[in-house]
Amino acid sequence: QVQLVESGGGLVQPGGSLRLSCAVSGRTISNWAMGWFRQAPGKEREFVASISARGLFRTYEDSVKGRFTISRDDAKMTADLQMASLKPEDTAVYYCAASDGWVATMDPNGYGYWGQGTQVTVAS
Repeated sequence: QVQLVESGGGLVQPGGSLRLSCAVSGRTISNWAMGWFRQAPGKEREFVASISARGLFRTYEDSVKGRFTISRDDAKMTADLQMASLKPEDTAVYYCAASDGWVATMDPNGYGYWGQGTQVTVAS
């Protein structure tokens, strides 16, 4: 059974940084694409970043480009999201997702496995 568990969320001041980590268990992920999504209260779940299998390609939502970095460590079976220069509008529950395909997508329907989410709150 594949499980994804996010960690690293919390409260941070505007301009601060956080590193989210997604630990995968149940099977190897080297041939899987990984993604991060977020959902703010009253809003739809939205794409944040994705990384293809083997880390060949990375894609970011426009508002996080230059501030967020997605990475993966297939040996440790983790996928991380380094977030910097955080803004109040980044406040949301952040979800890790895995797709059993090589190519990552921005469409949440392209991911078959999801974590429970971790809360990120950016406030002074």
